[in-house]
Order: sequence, then C-alpha cells, then structure tokens
Amino acid sequence: MGLNADTISQQSLPKHIAIIMDGNGRWAQSRNRPRTYGHKKGVDAVRTAVQFCSKLKIESLTLFAFSSENWRRPEDEVSTLMELFLFVLTKEVKKLHKNNVKLNVIGEISRFPASLQERVQAAHALTEQNTGLQLNIAANYGGRWDITQAAQKLAIQASEGKIQPSDITEEAITKQLSMAHQSELDLLIRTGGDCRISNFLLWQAAYAELYFTDTLWPDFNEEAFAEAIACYVSRERRFGCTGDQIKELLAVSKVTS
Repeated sequence: MGLNADTISQQSLPKHIAIIMDGNGRWAQSRNRPRTYGHKKGVDAVRTAVQFCSKLKIESLTLFAFSSENWRRPEDEVSTLMELFLFVLTKEVKKLHKNNVKLNVIGEISRFPASLQERVQAAHALTEQNTGLQLNIAANYGGRWDITQAAQKLAIQASEGKIQPSDITEEAITKQLSMAHQSELDLLIRTGGDCRISNFLLWQAAYAELYFTDTLWPDFNEEAFAEAIACYVSRERRFGCTGDQIKELLAVSKVTS
C-alpha cells in the first residue's frame, strides 16, 4: 500500500502525527553494537521523519524522545541520550530554523542540567516565529504528568477564586495540556513491535488512530512512514459516529458550502 498524490488530498492527511520511537537498542544489539549506537543512528531517522512531514505539509510532529520512566535505564545510556539531546539542540536546531520548523520541547525539563535547559530556551526563542512544521520533542514527558500538571493549574485557579469547580471541564483541562494550541492528535505511530502507548499523550490520543509496526526506529524510513500514512488515510474516522452519519454530514456540508 503506497501513497498516491493523485488520489489523496491534503485534507485527508493527518494534521498532527506523534511517534513513539522504539527499537534503537535492539537495532544496535542485532548488529553486535552497544545500545547507545542505536540511539545515535536514531537521530538520522528523526531527520528523515521531519523532512517527510515537511514535504507533506503536516502541521505538527511530536516525537517521544525521553520518557519520565527512561531515568531507570543504565546510567551510560541515559548519559548518551542527554548528549544526543544537547547535540540536536546545538547543531540541528539551526537546520530546523533554516527550514522554517518551529521547535517545541514538552515535558518536565526542570530535571535536566541547567546547560540543557538553557539550550531548550534558546531553541524555542530562535524558532518561535517560524510558520512551517511544528516539531514537538517530548523530553522527560509522561501522559499522566501532563494531565496532573493541568489539573494542578486549574486547582490553583479555583483556590484563588478565579474559577469554580464546575468550570473544570474537558475543554478547560485540554487548554492546560502540552500542545494545547496545536491541532488534535490524528495519528499515533509506535515502531519496534510493541502494541502499547507507554504513558505517551494519554489525553491527546483519545481519538487518534493507532499504528503499530515491527520496524525498528533506525529503519523507519520514508517508505515505512508512507505506509503508516496510507493506512491512516484508508481508515474511516468516525469519532463515535457511524459511517452513514459522517457521510450525511459531508453531504449537508457540500449543499450549504
């Protein structure tokens, strides 16, 4: 199954894609190399994914770079991940800026070294006005953390008398989450063969299409990404409605537009 530019319109493509980039360590071990080597090769796959989404004019791409659970990994692996993150923020951000990509790091970055936090802020400032692809890097991120920090913000507002408990609605919570001002998540991809979302974008993924592939992240090239997009386009997205209801809605839209 491949993408056909003649039959797939921009409207049928996902606006917001998220990827759990899994399989770096196993990719390296299968080649008798240390796990850290796989993470370094994974950076090449990140470049490919960013270029691919830019070509297709995807609005947002969110990559799960470092979860709040990753601190439990071996110290040398965590250190390598930090070094890679620093490398990307130092070297790659200039290329991103040149290509009109807006970089946004989401997560509890206060746990990172001060030097890394400074680079994050500098990257945000450099690309803030860019109007192309919005690239979200989830670092020290967890879906439960995201929901918790949103609830805490609303609780503070309630304690200060700015809002009432009845004002805490789904919409109010959504506005306090990471990426609140970006498009809804349409497609969540996980590479590496596991079929779970591992505490990633729990709230945002409520109506996202899920796509799992055995392909390990360093091997997730444009062809593999195209397969994921083609699968998404082939699905009938109903958001709790029936297919007939969606078709009726489309018919009414055509008449009134």
